[in-house]
Amino acid sequence: MRSKLVAGNWKMHGGMAQNQDLLGAIVAGTAALRNAGFAVCVPYPYLAQTQTLLRDTPIQWGAQNVSQYDKGAYTGEVSAAMLMDFGCRYAIAGHSERRALYGEDSRTVALKFKATQAAGLIPILCVGETLDQREAGITEQVVAEQLDAIIESAGINALVQSVLAYEPVWAIGTGKTATPSQAQDVHAFIRDRIAAHSPEVAAGLKILYGGSVKANNAEELFAMPDIDGGLIGGASLVADEFIAICRAANN
Repeated sequence: MRSKLVAGNWKMHGGMAQNQDLLGAIVAGTAALRNAGFAVCVPYPYLAQTQTLLRDTPIQWGAQNVSQYDKGAYTGEVSAAMLMDFGCRYAIAGHSERRALYGEDSRTVALKFKATQAAGLIPILCVGETLDQREAGITEQVVAEQLDAIIESAGINALVQSVLAYEPVWAIGTGKTATPSQAQDVHAFIRDRIAAHSPEVAAGLKILYGGSVKANNAEELFAMPDIDGGLIGGASLVADEFIAICRAANN
């Protein structure tokens, strides 16, 4: 039986005082929850602070992006080995905002996925379609291409040490949310596609939903058989909201 995971993605938000208050509240609010895993993916400058505040707690942490390169003349980039120095457990790869705003294609995402694993981190691989793609009826085609790029590059067994996140781009930061059945349909498609390569890998893989998850819809989403938790954006910046989502995963 797969356990649930709730991972917060702060995006480009935070401040030293704000972070301390938020993380303190999350630690206290999840202290009694033992049936799910919890993590926060924070901006690079706050990794040291996050490590200090969370190192003696069950909550894990990670980065929102990672370079595909180990080292070298790549000004502004951060390698997976550097993230390991700050105790990171996770690094997000292929978030829709990285694909859309910074031109990261599936080949680049696959390189980042492999670099993340090579350093000992767990990639949270994001896949998902835009509103135009959904309305054109090509959701499965888009998700399959993004997923197949990883399988072809890293191999099916690489997914054992990874987490997937389905994020319908049209439901991120818009207030729109895929219905539980819509989300479940794509999660089931992802799991079935992986099962065609390896039923064992598919059965054990955590697939998170990431698209405007809130306290008032988390329980219904997480009740779906192929949804194993959430990659949480804006709600992860509000302690009470994030804690409520964590409780929904814990139930």
